[in-house]
Amino acid sequence: MGPENGCERRGCTFLPVLEHQDETRAAYDGVVELYASMFANRLETQPFARNMIGTFAELVRGTGNLRAADVGCGPGHLTAMLHDLGLDAFGLDLSPAMVDHARRAHPALRFDEARMEALPVEDGALGGVLAHYSMIHTPPAGLPALLAEQVRVLTSGGLLLVSFFGTEGPEPVRFDHKVAPAYSWPAERFAELLAGAGLVMVARLLHDPASERGFLDTHLLARRP
Repeated sequence: MGPENGCERRGCTFLPVLEHQDETRAAYDGVVELYASMFANRLETQPFARNMIGTFAELVRGTGNLRAADVGCGPGHLTAMLHDLGLDAFGLDLSPAMVDHARRAHPALRFDEARMEALPVEDGALGGVLAHYSMIHTPPAGLPALLAEQVRVLTSGGLLLVSFFGTEGPEPVRFDHKVAPAYSWPAERFAELLAGAGLVMVARLLHDPASERGFLDTHLLARRP
């Protein structure tokens, strides 16, 4: 995918690496094996999230474009799940150590280091993008540009499934995530960002507190018209 970088093909330059991304990258590089052992089989006990990803995969298959990116793929377990669900899935992650682990764990699949603001994918190339708790470390001011990049790589009719910690308050809340600082979001506020990026909401699911903080597991599924 390297030479197909959509930004390069449009003649633009990469955005400067932001401080929070440096911190997030370093934090995840330092916990790869622990993180992989904790999350590799986690969806086995999370039927709502598992079935939301299954619905996403089914709808992506229905577009006729099976290419799907797992952005912020971590150790690659969800990339492998998407592959098992019939998609031509590949994983992208900010952390080189996570990418190395994913390549070792799933040698038949493709994984590359990339930032969500500058995906190495051509315009309109994908039927789906999965962002499973991978946008949570982005400060609120940075989310519109990040979402615009996910929309850029989706084909017409392509789908984005984004999952995050949901809060019932009116504003996003910064909190001390176990790996790196993160943000929880009111579902409606995040849905407004998706609409602002040009996406049409397909489904939303809020369930079970995701942590002792009382945040809800939140999944928003949207389509590019």
